[in-house]
Amino acid sequence: MARADLKNTAAMNRAAEGRVSLPAGGTCRRHEPGRASHEVARNNERRLAGASCKEPPARGAKGGGSLWHQPALLDLLADVLFAFGIVGLAWAALIALQRLPLFPLREVVLTTVPQHVSAAQLAHAARTAVSGNFFTVDLDTVRSSIEALPWVRRAFVRRQWPDGLAVTLEEHEAVAQWRHLNGEAALVDRHGEVFDAELPEEAPALPVLSGPPEAAGELLARLASFDEQLAPLGRHVAALSLSPRRAWRLKLDDGVAIELGRDEERLALAERLARFVAYYPGIKARFGAFRSADMRYPNGFALTGVERAVRAQQAATAGRKS
Repeated sequence: MARADLKNTAAMNRAAEGRVSLPAGGTCRRHEPGRASHEVARNNERRLAGASCKEPPARGAKGGGSLWHQPALLDLLADVLFAFGIVGLAWAALIALQRLPLFPLREVVLTTVPQHVSAAQLAHAARTAVSGNFFTVDLDTVRSSIEALPWVRRAFVRRQWPDGLAVTLEEHEAVAQWRHLNGEAALVDRHGEVFDAELPEEAPALPVLSGPPEAAGELLARLASFDEQLAPLGRHVAALSLSPRRAWRLKLDDGVAIELGRDEERLALAERLARFVAYYPGIKARFGAFRSADMRYPNGFALTGVERAVRAQQAATAGRKS
């Protein structure tokens, strides 16, 4: 009896103190022995409700570090997308403006009269190069297309209100023919520039130059200098060539070839040609004709083709006597 009384007394004491026991399922069981026990049970229920209502963070979230929680990054992305949109709209507007039939180009006006370029050639070059209207046409493209024509050295293109293009041409002025080392033909202008074109049939005969293309200006200058030296003989250069080893050879209008060799300080080309000019009248008087003269010797020269000329002259004399 004593042990039973003690157990009942302990249970009564725990109930009086307001203690609450929680089972494994998490459901609150309240004892209602008094006011204190009610308050303790209410507090326990609040803690359990808060623990059960709190939602776990989403999988992959890092505590507010996602894109949607970064306003500065979103603003930057929006600005970039807006800029791309503006560029795309501007490009589309430009393409649409080029295709609209507004301010079309209707004519090409030549401010100079060309000597070698025909109107049909210019019209074709302009048609293939013109794209767009009066404001959007690319003048550099039109200029390049016209400068690709034979005989055109430079072209100047500008807009002419309200619907035209004004074109000014500078044509090549051919002063000599050109022979590439591989035998292909071209022309040389007075600026020493080699260009591809064909001489008109009625054009006068021009001297023929041959050598490396980069030496065209030098060949043209030598041509003028040699012609000046040959002027007292009444002769001029019909052909002038420069070999890859820089040896000079010229041919006169009467068919005589002159080998001058390489230009050297101790024996310049001008001195060798001056020696030929000095002896030329005597050679003609004595032999009448010869095929070539080799002026590469320091104190003299060698003639070829003289023997044939002498024999021909002797045969002609014998025929007259008979």
